Amino acid sequence: MRYRFEEFAFDTDRRELHRGAEVVSITPQVFDLLEYLIRNRERVVSKDDLIYAVWNGRSVSDAALSTRLNAARSAVGDTGEKQRLIKTLPRKGFRFVGAVREEDGPSSAAVASESHVELSKPALALPDKPSIAVLPFQNMSGDPEQEYFADGMVEEIITALSRFKWLFVIARNSSFTFEGKAVDVKRVGRELGVRYVLEGSVRKAAGKVRIAGQLIDAVTGAHIWADRFERDLTDVFALQDEVTVAVVSAIQPKLLQTEIEIATRRRPENLTAYDCYLRALQQYYLPTREGVAEAIRLAHRALELDPGFGLAAALEGAGHGHNVLLGYAIDPQRDRNEAVRLLRLALSLDDNDPETLAWACLISAYHVGDCESAIEMADRAVALNSNSYWAWNCRGNVYRIAGLPEEAIRSFEHALRVSPVDPRLHRALSGMGVAFIELCRFDEAIAAGKKAQRQSPSYSPAYRCLASAFAHLGRDVEAREAAARLLEIDPAFTISSWIARGGQSNAKLMTEGLRKAGLPE
Repeated sequence: MRYRFEEFAFDTDRRELHRGAEVVSITPQVFDLLEYLIRNRERVVSKDDLIYAVWNGRSVSDAALSTRLNAARSAVGDTGEKQRLIKTLPRKGFRFVGAVREEDGPSSAAVASESHVELSKPALALPDKPSIAVLPFQNMSGDPEQEYFADGMVEEIITALSRFKWLFVIARNSSFTFEGKAVDVKRVGRELGVRYVLEGSVRKAAGKVRIAGQLIDAVTGAHIWADRFERDLTDVFALQDEVTVAVVSAIQPKLLQTEIEIATRRRPENLTAYDCYLRALQQYYLPTREGVAEAIRLAHRALELDPGFGLAAALEGAGHGHNVLLGYAIDPQRDRNEAVRLLRLALSLDDNDPETLAWACLISAYHVGDCESAIEMADRAVALNSNSYWAWNCRGNVYRIAGLPEEAIRSFEHALRVSPVDPRLHRALSGMGVAFIELCRFDEAIAAGKKAQRQSPSYSPAYRCLASAFAHLGRDVEAREAAARLLEIDPAFTISSWIARGGQSNAKLMTEGLRKAGLPE
């Protein structure tokens, strides 16, 4: 969609603002703010509306909001004094008051602005899922041997990313056509038909190698992630593996987070099945009754839009299972039956997807009680994608439920290694804490429980872990505090009902600690 006002053209598809033939430089957040105001120009938009739409409801200071509004005004030649286009209504909100014309055809301003660019290939349409090209890394060392190292590492990164079936990855032969060339990222995106581009460089000096990488949105040109890694240059192949894990574990959560943010900005009536799945995933991350209910609704809608979407079926099933485990279910048996039905549907649609297998093994272990099948699926999930946080996390829980806490801890540790900034870390940390309790490693259980609590203060399993571990150590005051917090979050909690939710037959010390903490039987 393009909106025209005065001499400006605002193109939401290309995420560009033009003033005549000129492209106006604008940050992604300011673009989103301006888009929201223009789209909702028929009404006054409150501060809360803006914060929810642009910042996903995160806490934002008045100063930060004012800064973005001023930047939006500046981009369209407006000021806080004139308020020619963006008007502030005291104690009410903001409104875009300029006369706007909507267009669906090609933007002449956009065409004009790119008339100087010679495209070697026509622009390709973006796939219906996240797409990325990994460009050859620049060899900054002047050492031809480093060329082989850099190329090998890029190939490893491409292979690792290809294991995420929700991600469309350009093959090595296409990416390497840009080797040795000065490239414009937006052009790469158009020619290869991808939204994201990963580029980097390698420099060798004094027995060390330094690798820098950056992930760029090829549509907007915005930088999403950048980091550098320095390692001793010893075993080249081991080094390639190490850096590949570091790069993939950093950018994969960023990619997913960016895609979720894009999906949540789209109008509900225009959502695709994948948009619904991403929104469902975001809600599933929230350990609240409302979040789980919304995750189930959105995953169900995704499956309606695409009946062959196995991952959506698995997520919907996990939502029903989560209702049981967190004590949200009004009819636990109904939710359990739905979880198992959707597990079977997901596997019938795609039993070779590591994420689907991860969801499925969790449902199988908790709600079917078939640990042998669950372990088989969990092992296959990590074999298919050893870089998947979720596969390792679910494997950890499956082994913990099966009464194998040492292997569970190894899996949880691997999960934390491959995705140290994952928004679901509290799940792995809580599971690890319970495994530590079963091994009488209570101090380590407390450390894991506290980390889970800090990341997600309303996640009840973190408090179960803390209450039990503190009680085993005779730290009664802290045990009672954790138990009280647990009952605030899960008022209907009893030890017997928790056992009935599933997966606790091998949690003997965990259960004993909950009793010592004074939780109701």
